[in-house]
Amino acid sequence: MKRVLITGANSYVGTNVEKWLLREPDKYHVETLDMKDPNWRDFDFSKFDVVFHVAGIAHVSTRKIHNDLYFKINRDLAIETAQKAKLDGVKQFIFMSSIIIYGKDNKIGDYRSIKINDYSPENSYGQSKLEADLAIQLIGEENFKTVILRSPVIYGPNSKGNFAKLQKIAARVPVFPNIDNQRSMIYIDNLCMFIKVAIEKLYTGIFYPQNLEYMKTKDIIKYFRLAMGKPYRETKIFNPLLKVAGIFFPIINRIFGNKTYKHSDSINNFSYISCEESLKRMASNN
Repeated sequence: MKRVLITGANSYVGTNVEKWLLREPDKYHVETLDMKDPNWRDFDFSKFDVVFHVAGIAHVSTRKIHNDLYFKINRDLAIETAQKAKLDGVKQFIFMSSIIIYGKDNKIGDYRSIKINDYSPENSYGQSKLEADLAIQLIGEENFKTVILRSPVIYGPNSKGNFAKLQKIAARVPVFPNIDNQRSMIYIDNLCMFIKVAIEKLYTGIFYPQNLEYMKTKDIIKYFRLAMGKPYRETKIFNPLLKVAGIFFPIINRIFGNKTYKHSDSINNFSYISCEESLKRMASNN
């Protein structure tokens, strides 16, 4: 039996991974640890085979007053947790890094994929994630395997963030720009399956999990509008204006721009849930 400790209570990813592993209670024992409690340092990690670290704060603000908090939680806490796991004899440490370490989204029409060794974080959130990512790699060795997951946007039922905002947009916008963009994303069940495989096969290294297909913003909007029983129309009238606006307003590129990993950079060794099926599951859950 694999004994797994998830460090970070109430995390969306952590909660879902826990549920996935506990589908096989004869193979997995799972516990969670609240990292907000300073007494976590007294917790005995030695009884676990794997520590899955998901504690952290997301990109809530770029104001300087948040900088110290980003580095304290996303970098320092992550590194300290990895060091404790190694000292206590844990065999594998899995860290949730992020595609955010590669910086801005490409502009509309720029389909270049990410060069996985070119880091360019644009804020404290991205920089703190990158520094933890690189430091944890250095801690790894033969008897302490580190897994770095540089995940793209994670979405699924009850998820928060940019994908949830798209669902709200779909409910309100009857006509949407016809822009063929490409986004690397990963459905929560696909991510859970990947993590389960990583634990079973005792992976080590850097990984770029993503759906088998890139997603288009307009297709997501279209799917949810039709699922709501609402008409969907698209137009190219606004495309030139949006291209210009993307130069001055990064949010335009986050919605209509491109950000992808090459499929060759990802491991696809199990049966993924398709993008269409993932959207269907989300629509039926609402």
